[in-house]
Amino acid sequence: MAENPPPLDATSRLNVDLSLLPPLVNGDGTQVILVQVNPGETFTIRREDGQLQCITGPAQVPMVSPNGSVPPIYVPPGYVSQVIEENGVRRVLVLPQQPEFHPGSHPPIHPHPYMPTFLHPPVLQHHQMYSTGPGDVATQYVPQHHPPHSYADQESHPAHGRSNYIHRDERTSKAYDRLQKKLKERQANGSKDKISSPSSSPHKCHFVSLTSEQNEQGILEKCIEKNKQDDEKEGTPEKDAKISADEDADKKVIEAVLSSVSKPMVSDIQARTVVLTWATPSATVKDDAASDFLSEPYSYEVAISNGGKDEKFKVVNVGKDEGVTLQDLKPATDYHARVQAVCNLIRGSPSESESFRTLCSEPDTPMAPRVINRTKHSLSLQWKVTCDNGSKISNYILEWDEGKGSNEFSQCYSGPQKQFKVTKLSPAVAYRFKLAAKNELGMSGFSEEVVFYTSGSVPPTPAAPQLIKAGVTWLSLHWSKPSGTLSDEGICYILEMEDETSGYGFKPKYDGEDLASTLKNLRRSSTYKFKVIAYNSEGKSNPSEVAEFTTHPDNPGSPSKPLVKGKIHAHNFKITWEPPKDNGGSAITKYVVEMSEGVNGNEWDIVYSGSAREHVCDHLNPGSTYQLHVYCISKGGQSLVSETLQVQTPAVPPGPCQPPRLVGKPRARELQLRWGQPPVIGGSQVICFKLEMPASDLNDPKEVYQGSDTECTISNLLPGRMYSFRLRAANKAGYGPFSEKCEICTAAGCPDQCKAPHVTCKTATCVHVSWTVPADNGAEVTEYRLEWGVVEGVMQICYCGPGLGYEVKGLSPATTYFCRVQALNIAGAGPFSDVVLCMTPASVPAAVGFLQVMDDDQLDVPLESQSTCLAIEWEEPCDHGSEITSYSIDFGERQPIIVDRSTSYVIQNLQPDTTYRLRVQAINSIGTGPFSHTIKAKTKPLPPEPPRIECVASTHQILKLKWGEGTAKTLASDAIQYVLQMEDKNGRYSTLYKGPCHTYKVQRLSESTYYRFKIQACNEAGEGPFSEVYTFMTTISPPSPLKAPRLEQLKENVCDLNWEPLPAMKGDPIVYSVQAMVGKDSEFKQIYKGPETTFQISNLQLNCEYRFRVCAIRQCQGTQGFHDLVGPYSATVTLYSQRNETPTSNSKDTTEATKTAQTLSDEQCAALILALFAVVSVLIAFIVQYFVIK
Repeated sequence: MAENPPPLDATSRLNVDLSLLPPLVNGDGTQVILVQVNPGETFTIRREDGQLQCITGPAQVPMVSPNGSVPPIYVPPGYVSQVIEENGVRRVLVLPQQPEFHPGSHPPIHPHPYMPTFLHPPVLQHHQMYSTGPGDVATQYVPQHHPPHSYADQESHPAHGRSNYIHRDERTSKAYDRLQKKLKERQANGSKDKISSPSSSPHKCHFVSLTSEQNEQGILEKCIEKNKQDDEKEGTPEKDAKISADEDADKKVIEAVLSSVSKPMVSDIQARTVVLTWATPSATVKDDAASDFLSEPYSYEVAISNGGKDEKFKVVNVGKDEGVTLQDLKPATDYHARVQAVCNLIRGSPSESESFRTLCSEPDTPMAPRVINRTKHSLSLQWKVTCDNGSKISNYILEWDEGKGSNEFSQCYSGPQKQFKVTKLSPAVAYRFKLAAKNELGMSGFSEEVVFYTSGSVPPTPAAPQLIKAGVTWLSLHWSKPSGTLSDEGICYILEMEDETSGYGFKPKYDGEDLASTLKNLRRSSTYKFKVIAYNSEGKSNPSEVAEFTTHPDNPGSPSKPLVKGKIHAHNFKITWEPPKDNGGSAITKYVVEMSEGVNGNEWDIVYSGSAREHVCDHLNPGSTYQLHVYCISKGGQSLVSETLQVQTPAVPPGPCQPPRLVGKPRARELQLRWGQPPVIGGSQVICFKLEMPASDLNDPKEVYQGSDTECTISNLLPGRMYSFRLRAANKAGYGPFSEKCEICTAAGCPDQCKAPHVTCKTATCVHVSWTVPADNGAEVTEYRLEWGVVEGVMQICYCGPGLGYEVKGLSPATTYFCRVQALNIAGAGPFSDVVLCMTPASVPAAVGFLQVMDDDQLDVPLESQSTCLAIEWEEPCDHGSEITSYSIDFGERQPIIVDRSTSYVIQNLQPDTTYRLRVQAINSIGTGPFSHTIKAKTKPLPPEPPRIECVASTHQILKLKWGEGTAKTLASDAIQYVLQMEDKNGRYSTLYKGPCHTYKVQRLSESTYYRFKIQACNEAGEGPFSEVYTFMTTISPPSPLKAPRLEQLKENVCDLNWEPLPAMKGDPIVYSVQAMVGKDSEFKQIYKGPETTFQISNLQLNCEYRFRVCAIRQCQGTQGFHDLVGPYSATVTLYSQRNETPTSNSKDTTEATKTAQTLSDEQCAALILALFAVVSVLIAFIVQYFVIK
């Protein structure tokens, strides 16, 4: 089963617009159908006499149908015709046939013998051919179509034995495609703007209407016979050869048309020109392909021959006109001319030749005469015969200037002879002659002028040569003519030179008529002798006087590489060098030494200039590398530099260091010191430091550190003592001097161990404990701690204060107690004393069992200040049989606070940010009970100090401020909050910002204005003080951006550029800068700068793209005068400079569209992006509202 044929698209349907427009019904029942032929299409029919007739649209062809029905239409295999009716108009469409309409038992419809068998369905844009006579049967037709595509690759349908038919279809299509390709290439070369008309026929036989009806009928019958033979020979091996034969037949038909050109007609014959005209080949073409091929304009090749019809013809003119004027012909000569027509590289046969003879004319210009004999008083001249151009020469005319040297000539001879002797002349004088020939038709032009001299005497002795300019290897000399000689006398000169070193004497170096010569390849700085000899045809003169000239010396060679003489010191060294081997021919006058510091040698400085060959380089840096080279100067010039010498100065010990400094706070038994590099390192890196701690007598200092680090920690020191330190550094050259002495005192230490306390029992519940003062180690003992307990290993502090004794109360009677004491100072607590044992005789109230600090949420009334107040509470202890009357609160440095029986209390007037040890004891009528356990409580710190404000960035409207240390993104939960205030115009400060961040951007400010700020820090303790006032200034405002300039083109290469002006900014003038860029890959260049708002641009290049932009410049006046502040550039505007030409087209279906590139400005781009964003936002909101919420 064959595959479905491809459907026809809208452009490929067979629109046989039988535009039944409406049908005309005759009285006999027949119906006339009007076939509408669309423009650009051809309707082909066969008349009753058997000939084909092509009707080109637009047209309406009446067709006769006896019963009013649509005539049958022959369609290709796989397609069916369908009649549709729209608004009373019936149309026939060709559509692909469905598979069920192709049963295997039914043979496909075979096309008519004259139907083109290779035509594929997608290219069937044509009208079917109907019978013009009575009847209802369609006759043979030749479809006309446009081949928009190539269908050589279309699949074949091998069903029902049609493989040979389809195979022939493909092979014929390929041959047709090759011919079409050739036609398109020729048409493109001839006329690129012309669109070729559709080919007439898919067959390779083009119908051409010849001059006679018999030729047309014969060619048509030959093509039909060829088609029949092709059908009979389907599937034979001769198919390929027939395709080539078809192409040859097409070419022969075209050549036959081109060969019908008529022979040229001759008119207006002159001696050297003639006019030829001919008629254009005329032919009636029935084949559309041949018609398209021959529709191009013809070109004609005109060839002539002057040797007869059988001689070789030479093409002298090629053109498209039907006439030509031939020029540059020979007079009195027989010529034969013929014409050959050419169309799309196919040539026809040449026409018949036409003979003609040019007219006679005046002779050709003769050659100049020559001298055959010369004396002092005569000249014998002779000349050759020239061409007479068909008329015999009667006379030769010889003219001369009589030796006057002017342009006025007179005749000295006229006659038929070819030679003449001019006599009575002056010796050694120049005479000019010219010759012309004459016949009965006129006189020729004169020959070139020639100059001849009569014989004369030997020239006199010339003057000595003079020097024009001298070089190293050349001398330029000149000399004058000998006195007494005529200016036009032919005199030559010989320049002789003597080189004394060669020993050959004078040798000729120049021989000619010039009065100057340049001698080359001489030795430098050498003396040569010269003389000049003048000569003519009569002989040589005596030599001139001898002149001596010397060549210049050459540049000297470079000196030797400098060497170091002696020892290299840290700050100087001496160098020496040798003179150059080649001094260039002159003595050396000066040596120049250049030196560069470093190994790169980027900057060279002259350190010496003189005649000596050694130099001391001083004021150098230790441990540095220096490069030196030398060049010399003589009369010949400056030499090249010598080889480079590299010298490195030795290093010296480093200089004294800065005294070491303390890092952090001093400790009691150790100090941490730090130091830096010495200011002078001596040309070498510091590799070691030595730190010494001198004794009091400075005789035996102690080394406490040696190494490469710049810090160390000294331990095992005594607390509260003054220590001194000194430092020195070392490099590879050794140790440098010590630094100045640095004195640092250690911190105080803890007190020594106290002696055992003395215990005295006063009552059953009271014991008095006393102790002595221990060694304080540099800090006064501030308090003592007394520990008391029932168990020796588990004792509690019962006293903490500055006293040297304490009564322990609240003891249990008849109970053994243990106690010990400890001394404290600002450095800490010393070791406890030995434990003392005692026995109480009586009972006192028990100690408070529970003691704590109250939080804010536990208080009914908030504290006035958490920095100076502490709230505590406790539980009531056992009173031991006597009611508790009060409590004693001990919190360290101050005296205990006695409170009533309340179990809570607010301690006031404390130190901020201080840790206190709190304890409470109960008091009854018997006495005071023991203290409770000690708790530690810390007061809140005072509000923080204000930070320092810095301005990290500033513009004309914005100041970005930064304070404190922290990141830009600070959490809102940070402990410290900041309040930033700014002074207004009235001198009052208003709050700009309050929060935890460390930066703030102040906006909407005025340009070039001072602003005053202050800051305050706050934390949970309260608000801190304000800082000092900080003043910052905004910058000057740049000009605002301009809109894109407007372009107005005046001429092809001139345009005006306009832009909107800006007003002056605070009195500062505004100027404008215009930049242009040519092409796409170059850079913008400034073409205008000034106050005007328009600028005319001229001398634009054609067919080139220009881009322009403009910016405003504010000229600000400062302390140092005006300076420019450039604003942003505007959007670019593009100009295409093109030549104004009116486009032309030879086809009504072709139009040219010019695309102009447009570039959007920045404002337009921003507006477009904003509009797109708004549309997307609305769509998203609608989707969320509709799908999510509902």
